[in-house]
Amino acid sequence: MAVGGLLALLDDITVLLDDIAVLSKAAATKTAGIVGDDLAVNAQAMVGIDPKRELPIVWRVALGSFKNKFVLVPAALILNLIAEWAITPFLMLGGAFLCYEGAEKVFHALRPTRQDKKHEADVKAASHVSADALLALEKQKIKEAVNTDFILSGEIVAVTLYLVKEETLLTQVAVLSGIALAMTVIVYGLVAAIVKLDDLGLYLATKKSAAIRKTGAGILRACPYLMKTLSVIGTVAMFSVGGGIMLHGIPAAAEAMHHWGKLANIGAATGVGVVVGAICVPVMHMLEKPIGKLKAKFARKKPAKA
Repeated sequence: MAVGGLLALLDDITVLLDDIAVLSKAAATKTAGIVGDDLAVNAQAMVGIDPKRELPIVWRVALGSFKNKFVLVPAALILNLIAEWAITPFLMLGGAFLCYEGAEKVFHALRPTRQDKKHEADVKAASHVSADALLALEKQKIKEAVNTDFILSGEIVAVTLYLVKEETLLTQVAVLSGIALAMTVIVYGLVAAIVKLDDLGLYLATKKSAAIRKTGAGILRACPYLMKTLSVIGTVAMFSVGGGIMLHGIPAAAEAMHHWGKLANIGAATGVGVVVGAICVPVMHMLEKPIGKLKAKFARKKPAKA
């Protein structure tokens, strides 16, 4: 009996691990677009930073990302237990925000605002001024990157939870935790590699071998194009993932997508993402002043630090 019970337990564990592996693979596929955008956003955040400070900053942002997911994973599990009905609305809200972020990027690329130009000037000026100014720029970039990561991490967790919401609690915990850990390591490992590519190019360009020097020069020439490509891919991914989330939140649209091909689904999702983003941008701009006033009012009410 004891041997039979042990074999049954081992069989259950094997089935559980197989379920976790299958669901994790599905979640990784579904969240790949968000990860691509996360990668592009964080790689761009390193522009203007002292090369010696790039890896420490990537590490600090990665720690912030781990903290974000440490909050988001339990919150998602609790939400699934007490208000499962709220998952889809929250997911759609996050999808709409992704569409808005994508449209905002396009808008600022086509028509740079005073704030965009000021930020570029600050980045250029910081390298020629005091250490305090550089430190302030670093802190600003880290804060912005961690805040953006919170939104994107929330989307990764929400999409993953949507896939496993009918599974056992143990499976949900394993898949959510595994995806959160893996995606953070992958994203910031790749960000670290990307931001040091130019250093690798410079190093190779000093070698004696002509072939190695050419390789180094090629890397240096490719770096700016790589950053631009990542930016474009990240923006398209925002529209595609955000639009896909919006479509999956509508039962009729979700059902129709099951009968379409993969390319048709991507095209439809991207198109919806562009439309939703175009609607969200003016709405968010109208809300900027009221939100700013609310923040200022809240800041005045906060007790001063001793």
